Amino acid sequence: MPEFVDLSREIFHRTQTHPSHPPVVMTVWGDHDEKKYAGNTVFTSKAVYLSMSDHAGTHVDAPVHFDPRPGALSVEQMPLENFYTSAFCIDLSHVPLKTAATLEEVQAAVAASGQTIQKGDTLLIWMATNERLLGKPGYLHDFPGLSLPAIHWLAEQGIGMFGVEAISPAPEGEPNFLAHMACGELGITHMECLANLHSLIGRGRFTFIGFPLKIRGGSASPIRAVAMFA
Repeated sequence: MPEFVDLSREIFHRTQTHPSHPPVVMTVWGDHDEKKYAGNTVFTSKAVYLSMSDHAGTHVDAPVHFDPRPGALSVEQMPLENFYTSAFCIDLSHVPLKTAATLEEVQAAVAASGQTIQKGDTLLIWMATNERLLGKPGYLHDFPGLSLPAIHWLAEQGIGMFGVEAISPAPEGEPNFLAHMACGELGITHMECLANLHSLIGRGRFTFIGFPLKIRGGSASPIRAVAMFA
């Protein structure tokens, strides 16, 4: 049987999200305290109400989120094969908070993993963001990320997308927006708010699975991201 490693964060009321997106609102719509009747049958049921951005929780950005050109794909138009790929994870946990990993640091981390980037790979990047910041105010502002040269290099190597634990792929402010724009220009995308990436370090390749919801016109979608080891 394959081994699955859950790479997704829980979605709950007031989940930490990017400040530019609406909050996650979650409440009970109905629960087992209310008896319901259908003929002679008495029963109870529970349902939960959710209101949230398409960028809530562990999610993937669609090209239309950062690419203003006509024809940029929304999330339901993205090929499903993009979300079932070969993958590996690199260790950039030493990068200081609020700092962009340099091209040389990313290249060294890829080399240290013992892997070579193949066309269509998903590259996951452990920066110890959750260990250092999750649940704290700094999670929304102090995260590290990737530099523009590093993002360009990864695209040149042929990746399909990369994933980080933070709410953005690059440090807060202008670097973040430049990183988003670069993804649009380079034809790649990225995932944000991943979890448990530390458990992938040193384990080599695995199959990444993280299908998005079929949100019409969506600029992103929550995903249930997992790593599958055969």
